[in-house]
Amino acid sequence: MLFDDSYQTIEAPAEGFFKDRGSKFLAFAYPISSEEDTKPLLVALRDQHPKAVHHCYAYRLGLDRNHYRANDDGEPSGTAGRPILNTLYSKDLTNVLVVVVRYFGGTLLGVPGLINAYKTATEEAIHQATTITRHVSDVYEILFPYEAMNDVMKIVKSNNLDVQEQTFEMECRLVVLVRKTMLNQVVPAFEGIEKVEIRYLKTV
Repeated sequence: MLFDDSYQTIEAPAEGFFKDRGSKFLAFAYPISSEEDTKPLLVALRDQHPKAVHHCYAYRLGLDRNHYRANDDGEPSGTAGRPILNTLYSKDLTNVLVVVVRYFGGTLLGVPGLINAYKTATEEAIHQATTITRHVSDVYEILFPYEAMNDVMKIVKSNNLDVQEQTFEMECRLVVLVRKTMLNQVVPAFEGIEKVEIRYLKTV
């Protein structure tokens, strides 16, 4: 199978709500690109909802199923973080964090009730979100003399590359996104131009 560099994620934060026997479950879904993105979001929600008894969450990153985390935050094991994560899998979403904030309503819901509540609240938030397709790309820096500009820009245009930064002086610099599936044609094309230096920066 050819490597598929596309994935589904959400375009912007979204919220969902579910109530069961007095307990309220507020779900917050966020697009993220790294583990570091999750920390300030979790801190902000704890500040906004200090009286909530649980802040359970799960996130998934990347194209494989190996980069994820699920946290029950004091709920019985497997009743909160895992149902949130399973919902991300079933909707085939990645680079998403979902936090479900619970206000206890005085009645215990039991394991099936909790699983249903966290799953339903998560589904509500995702339902409110706009799902979009993104692509895994490598970021490259291209350094070249001014006289090579036409050749460089021809490759940029013919491959429809997304230019992130550009400086055109005597020494020129471009930062471009190259989709993973196009690396084998784009990188050698740049390397084939005299006096062009191409450097890999990161994957996004």
